[in-house]
Parts: sequence; structure tokens; C-alpha cells
Amino acid sequence: MNQTITPIDPIAFQLGPLQVHWYGVIIGMGIALGLYLAISESKRLGLHPDTFVDLLVWAIPIAILSARAYYVIFEWDYYSQNPGDIIKVWNGGIAIHGALIGSVITAIVFAKIKGISFWKLADIAAPSIILGQAIGRWGNFMNQEAHGGDVTRAFLENLYLPQFIIDQMYINGAYYHPTFLYESLWNFAGFVLLLILRRKVNLRRGELFLSYVIWYSIGRFFVEGMRTDSLMLTEYLRVAQVISLVLIAVAAVLIIYRRKSGMARHSYNDKSNEEVNM
Repeated sequence: MNQTITPIDPIAFQLGPLQVHWYGVIIGMGIALGLYLAISESKRLGLHPDTFVDLLVWAIPIAILSARAYYVIFEWDYYSQNPGDIIKVWNGGIAIHGALIGSVITAIVFAKIKGISFWKLADIAAPSIILGQAIGRWGNFMNQEAHGGDVTRAFLENLYLPQFIIDQMYINGAYYHPTFLYESLWNFAGFVLLLILRRKVNLRRGELFLSYVIWYSIGRFFVEGMRTDSLMLTEYLRVAQVISLVLIAVAAVLIIYRRKSGMARHSYNDKSNEEVNM
């Protein structure tokens, strides 16, 4: 029976010679929804509604380039021998941590130029980012990638997963952990948590974004340990797990330091756009 399972076609539709992949469609949906949420919150907090549109014009291409550069750096043994493959993003090979690094640097520069608090921008964007990540993982599902080790069909059925997920996890004769789903659910839970925190808790400016960093990094650390396609620092150290631990520590220290130093003087709901300090 397993041999008759047909995976979902990763091509959503075709326009002449142009193939539009589900991965791109899903990522686009995540960006569009995240932008809508950020614009709505920007209006409430006194930012011009076009602020995040202007930011994304720069952040999206830079995030793609930095995500690819990050991946290539940690796979340099291969790409140094095959430099022509560096530009072949369509063959896979981008890293979310690279995209986040590029996006944060872009946002810092953008905030300085516009005279807006970076931490205010980051706080507003945090729920949008983690929601986009939750949605984006379904692009990995469509491509049958970013999965974990092999499991039995019975294991997947005992998770009470929909049939289409079980079937899509059948890859080259074996079933695999749907780690895309584990991370997607974790990120969606984080999205809900961030919405609650920003409404119900008197957070200081910057702390919603730093809470996102901590939440996402905890989930990524554990899910990464299950994946079969990890970038490796050594034979046993996975890059994403090391980065996740560093980010958790840095975010926690920043929350404490910024409160004690007085740098987190503004609350999340403060409509002032000034920056006390980075």
C-alpha cells in the first residue's frame, strides 16, 4: 500500500515556463499576514502605517541574501569546490538564523535613519515574525524537507495526524518525524503567547521581541535535535542548537541589563518613538 502513496506536487501552478512553488506561495502568505498585523499594531502605537512596508522593501531581499550566505558559510567544504552552486537558491539551502541576523541589522539601520526606536519596531514585528515562521514551515512540508528521523506509520497514526500529513511524511520508502509540524505548532503557540503578553503584561520596550527570541530558540533547540539535515559545527554539535543557546542567554541578559540600567524606560504601549539607547 505504501508504494502507491503520491506526494503533494510542490508546484502550485505554472504560468508558461514559470513554475510557482507552494513553498514560495506559503512564505508569501506568511509575509502578507505578518505585514497586516504589524501595520495594525503600528497605527495603535503611533507609527506611520507605511513604516513596515518601507522596512520590508529592504529587509526581504537582505534576509534572503543573508540566509543563503549563512548556509553557504557552514557548508563551505562543498561550496568551495562548487562555487557555481552558491547562487542556486532554488535547489534549497537557506537558514532562518541567517535571515533573522540580516533582518535585525537592516531594522537597526532603518530605525537610525528614520529616527524611530529599533526596540519599538522589533516589538511590533515579533508576533508577525513568529507567525510567519509557523506558516512558513508548511512550505517545508510541501517540499518533504526539514523532517526528522524515520518512524513507523503506526507512530504517526498514534499522533492522530490528518491522513494527508501522514502520507506526505512517506519519503523514499520510509516514514519520518514531521518536525516541520512540531516547530510550526510551537511557533503558533508562541504567537498566541506574545499577543497575550503585549496586552496583559506591563512589558518594557524591547522585552516582547526578546521574549520571542527566547521562546523560538527553546523550541528550535529541541526540534533541531530531531532533524536529519542540520548544519553541523562538529560531528556532534549542530549549528542551530548552539546559536539557540547563545540567543537564549543573550536575550535573558539583555532583559535584565536594560531594566537595571534604565535603558528600558518606555513601556511597550508607550506611543513615543524615541530611543533611550540600544
